[in-house]
Amino acid sequence: MELERTAVDIRQCEKTFLDGTMALQPTNLCIEPGEVVALLGPSGCGKTTLLRIIAGLEKSDGDGTVWFGSDDVTHLPVERRGIGMVFQHYALFPQMSVASNIGYGLKIRGASAQEIKRTVGELVDLVRLNGLEHRKPKELSGGQRQRVALARAIAVRPKVLLLDEPLTALDAKLKESLRDELADLLRRLNITAIHVTHDQHEAMSIADRLVVMLAGKVVQVGTAEDLYRSPKHPFVASFLGRINTLKVIQIY
Repeated sequence: MELERTAVDIRQCEKTFLDGTMALQPTNLCIEPGEVVALLGPSGCGKTTLLRIIAGLEKSDGDGTVWFGSDDVTHLPVERRGIGMVFQHYALFPQMSVASNIGYGLKIRGASAQEIKRTVGELVDLVRLNGLEHRKPKELSGGQRQRVALARAIAVRPKVLLLDEPLTALDAKLKESLRDELADLLRRLNITAIHVTHDQHEAMSIADRLVVMLAGKVVQVGTAEDLYRSPKHPFVASFLGRINTLKVIQIY
């Protein structure tokens, strides 16, 4: 399946909620076409707020803008941005079969029955759900449901794929297995993807680059190896692995 590769450019986006909480400090971030980026940090660090601004589910305060390639999508509603979203709790339609869930987005866009059948068939093969096309979500395992959610998000050929802690609801063993599958699938799709997680191992396994956030601010961006070996902030050093702390003594 051929998917569009789109750059994402976040310029001076920030968010303060009505209660005065500054969820996101002024943030700039450039994501290359086809790159997989993880927004990584503890709860409350601003990663989900940033994802929601990219999706169009929240509006940036002030003059912040969001660009998909050369298109300013800042004022476009979520349904016109050309995004696919995978949520933590799947959000599948319980009364629909696997095939119907995957093809739903195409159906409401007016795609022909032939196109829907072809696309669903491709995606069923891609996410390894062969033989399960007529099952309902309640008849699937957690990992299988997550694959259906991913296939449904990809079916509409989004410009950007957004993943909001997609593996959190899985047990530890299944999470590890699906983490590797997701990393492989995103590489094969070659799609621009932004993945929110608080799990360091998940981020390192899946993303090309990590965006480490703390208290509403991006503290460092880089590959997993760069951040692990050359942290520029004490939080990055402690969050990504065990560290030895040395006390500095000034000698005059």
